[in-house]
Amino acid sequence: MTTTQTNLSIEKQVYSIVDEYKDNIPVSSDRNRLAFCLYKYVNGEGDTPEILVKTTKIQIEGISERELASKLNEKVSIVKKER
Repeated sequence: MTTTQTNLSIEKQVYSIVDEYKDNIPVSSDRNRLAFCLYKYVNGEGDTPEILVKTTKIQIEGISERELASKLNEKVSIVKKER
């Protein structure tokens, strides 16, 4: 697998993780913004999920910021380990 294919699959994995929470993050642009920031985090460029949930100014429903950040961190850490 080439580096480009690997990066695309990692990006797709991160966007899929965020999309799992579409009921909690109803605005698609919020999900995309969060997923992009999480993708940068996986690549070693961005902040942790705990910080991103607070700083990306996303609208969250039905779950606390802390709980969402914890769940995202758990799932993204699996993707990060696969790198």
